[in-house]
Amino acid sequence: MLERTLKVLLIEDNLAEARLLQEFLKASETKQFALDWVKRLSEALNLLACRSYDVILLDLTLPDSQGLASLQPLFQQAPSVPIVVLTHTNDDALALQAVRQGAQDYLVKRFVNTDGLVRSLCYAIERKQVAEALRQANADLELKIQEHSQQLAKAEKRQHQQSEFVSMLSHDFRNPLNTILNSAGLLQADNLHLSEEKKLRLFQLIQVASKDMNRLLDEVLLVGQGDAGHLAFNPTPLALKPFFQQLIDEAHVVMAKNQRLALIGLEGSCEILADGVLLKHIMSNLLSNAIKYSPQGGQIGVEVHLDVQLTIRVTDAGMGIPPQDLQNLFQPFHRACNVADIPGTGLGLTIVKSCVEAHGGEISVESVVGVGTTFAIALPLHYTS
Repeated sequence: MLERTLKVLLIEDNLAEARLLQEFLKASETKQFALDWVKRLSEALNLLACRSYDVILLDLTLPDSQGLASLQPLFQQAPSVPIVVLTHTNDDALALQAVRQGAQDYLVKRFVNTDGLVRSLCYAIERKQVAEALRQANADLELKIQEHSQQLAKAEKRQHQQSEFVSMLSHDFRNPLNTILNSAGLLQADNLHLSEEKKLRLFQLIQVASKDMNRLLDEVLLVGQGDAGHLAFNPTPLALKPFFQQLIDEAHVVMAKNQRLALIGLEGSCEILADGVLLKHIMSNLLSNAIKYSPQGGQIGVEVHLDVQLTIRVTDAGMGIPPQDLQNLFQPFHRACNVADIPGTGLGLTIVKSCVEAHGGEISVESVVGVGTTFAIALPLHYTS
């Protein structure tokens, strides 16, 4: 299947340079481009008002706009479209300032070639997409924080537990928040010296950390719904293999380099009726615990089988759970005595159990200290066909 053609808006008043850039894009063997060319900023703004583009190529010297003054109108008209600026050999300082103000990249006209142009455009699109995803995640986080604050304001019971929970939640928030701050700091301080791959990796870390914060807030709401008996169960058709594979891929991003994670089962394609949101909470918490409590080089296994029910087993070779803690393992805020120095809210397994019970299923655990832990889940599900 052919890849989608990338739409490029070129703002360049020099006819020869515009034609050269167009020829470079036509010569690309890896991507297909559709180019619209205008000579003035005003023309570009008119086009952006009625058409969508994947990326903008901007000359910083235009008849109706000079230097950095071109950026802000473009940001206002098309905030989600990445910009790559075009400069002359002696305009390095201006180009760097443009990147600091929000452009994704810059190219010196004299040194542009097909490979460099295509690479710059593709990386600019990817970086902008990640940045937009982060912005949306932060907006969602703000809404969820407001919802959480309202719930806390109304709560009158379990005051001691709530106080303890807020303290632990704040502690858990610091890890992804520090990841976001550190990665953003590196991008701001060393943006020009980092490789494109390193930049993308930092953006990915920011995105994963934002998702972790979002998940924590989701779980706060789930606990409240579970306590009130309002945890909704909404089964929809769910393709199992891509669902579990995506969870495995996301887990790999946060694992230590020498930790290993394997998915067993799910031969062929199969679709069932299940609540994908609740099932994701189940697996995310179990995988997060397996990764967190497993040693360097530890093996984590996810085994999934489907017959008359969906059976899931998550096994790690971690520190294990002491026998005296097994009885209260699924109680809110309870944490095993051997994990006191490891950050956690004590809510993850409570949420897992609530989500399993919403499916009408059962969960069990087997664990040996110093050997590892296995969580087994059985969910009675119906096939879609």
